[in-house]
Amino acid sequence: MWGLVPLFWPLVKPAGAVEILAHRMVWSLAVVGLALLALRRWGWIRELVRSPRKLALITVAATVISVNWGVYIWAVNDGRVVEASLGYFINPLVTIALGVLVLKERLRRAQWVAVGVGFAAVVVLAVGAGRPPWVSLVLAFSFALYGLVKKQVNIGGLESLAAETAVQFLPALGYLLWLGNSGSLAFGAHGAGHATLLAATGLVTAIPLICFGAAAIRVPLSTLGLLQYLAPVFQFLLGVAYFHEAMPAERWAGFSLVWLALTILSWDALRTARRSRAVVEAAKAEAAQAAAQAEVAATVEASPEALSTPSAQPGR
Repeated sequence: MWGLVPLFWPLVKPAGAVEILAHRMVWSLAVVGLALLALRRWGWIRELVRSPRKLALITVAATVISVNWGVYIWAVNDGRVVEASLGYFINPLVTIALGVLVLKERLRRAQWVAVGVGFAAVVVLAVGAGRPPWVSLVLAFSFALYGLVKKQVNIGGLESLAAETAVQFLPALGYLLWLGNSGSLAFGAHGAGHATLLAATGLVTAIPLICFGAAAIRVPLSTLGLLQYLAPVFQFLLGVAYFHEAMPAERWAGFSLVWLALTILSWDALRTARRSRAVVEAAKAEAAQAAAQAEVAATVEASPEALSTPSAQPGR
């Protein structure tokens, strides 16, 4: 669904990117609110309200994801689907870089190589285009920062989206009311079908996130990480094959370097996951063996006659 969403945003033209963004915020809160009502999951609100730090982080997350959503909508409707897809391709590399700079994480050698190759790709794309790929960089950094903040907040995906859209709701609604008062609101001015599509932005936002949250507790993390590459792959293919965006040689070169970096990153992640599983399985086997030995020792201690030999029995 995330990979195919570039097909949706052009349908809500002639609404501008900012109005579409405002609708997305308002209708997302409505959809998520209904989902929470159906699931009866309200207990987290009290805990969140009592934590000023978490409220501040939620506000930061809402601001950052607003930038991400707005730039993405504008990029798609401005014919920059390929450049937008690049942002989500390089996002894992930016996330790793933030982990080093902010969380002081230590990288493995393969991760350093991947980040270096990704940086080289951005340089190639910037030189080829005569300017840095600003759309890609803003999308990558905003989403990476969003992930970093979400890690600090540490609440569920549905709950987090509800809190973020609650922060966004009043400014978004105020902007829509202002547009309506000035006579430039697209909602309702182009028929019921167009208004329905604008309202559907809430479903377009919420449903993939709900599915992602459901998958996160059922699918191994390494598999989940690899599956997330599907969205920019679909976006890239749509940009090239459906929207017919230009792909000069320097852009192919830059994308090839990005894909090389992601291949290195994925190979390292899978190798590390296999090693971790092997260590865990060995530890489990050792623990099971120790438990069995302890059980035998306890049985012997409780029943000394278990050690009796046949020669000790009567009549022998």
